[in-house]
Order: sequence, then structure tokens, then C-alpha cells
Amino acid sequence: MAAYQPLALIAGDEEDLKTLSALMQDAIVKIADIAYLQDERRFVLMANRFVWEKKRGFFSKGMRVRTGIHFDDVTAVKARGVRMDAKDAVIDILSMEYEGGEDGGAITLNLAGGGTIRLEVEAVNATVNDVSEPWRASRKPDHELG
Repeated sequence: MAAYQPLALIAGDEEDLKTLSALMQDAIVKIADIAYLQDERRFVLMANRFVWEKKRGFFSKGMRVRTGIHFDDVTAVKARGVRMDAKDAVIDILSMEYEGGEDGGAITLNLAGGGTIRLEVEAVNATVNDVSEPWRASRKPDHELG
């Protein structure tokens, strides 16, 4: 089995963000591990990311790894259907989407259960880095199709 290679990626446009979205699908995030650093115009979070890019056996539950992601050039953050004051609550990222506008745009983190976190941004400018060794996941993400 090949050694695990930690993820270290930068997204600078919508296509790059689609790649990050696929890699961050089913990432589990504790609300306490999310921060908007307004003076730095940076939104950060730490997640337990499911390692989609590593091949696994049919019966394997896969692996997770601790991952940091930050978005720069953020001018505002709006949460809908998420209690950002519930620091022990956990959210599950399903996807990340970019919607461009005249003066930048918005990156929306779509969450399991229908909640969203919307980042008003001047441009797509995100960085993802794995910061731990992977461990066996307790379960493999399962999405109903249809």
C-alpha cells in the first residue's frame, strides 16, 4: 500500500473550487473550529475530511484526516440554518459552490440538513492543507441517490 500523501492545494478560480469541493465532501466540522477573522478578511475552519482520493477496498470504511481550509478576501459571512453560537454542534459539508458577481461573488458551503454558510468574497482564494496522519473512519459516507 502506498504511503499517504497529505493534501496541499490552492483554489484561485471556480474550477479549482470544484476540485476542493469534491475533496471536502463529507468533511465533519465542529462549530468551535470555525472562525471569521474580519480584520484579516479570512474565514478558517478545521475539519475531519474523508479521504476520497485514496483507493480503498469494497468493504473498507476508508480514512479521515484533519484538514485546515481558509478562504481569503472575505468581506462578509452569513449562516443560514446553522447555529454558529452552538460551539459543540457538528456540521457536515456536502459541497462548495461559487457564484460570481460584478464586484466579486459568493462561496456557499452547503451542509447536510439544508444549512449554508455563505462567504461574500472579492475573488476565489482558498487553501486546503492536511495537518495530521490519516486514521480509519468509523463509517463510510453514504448518500441516497435520487
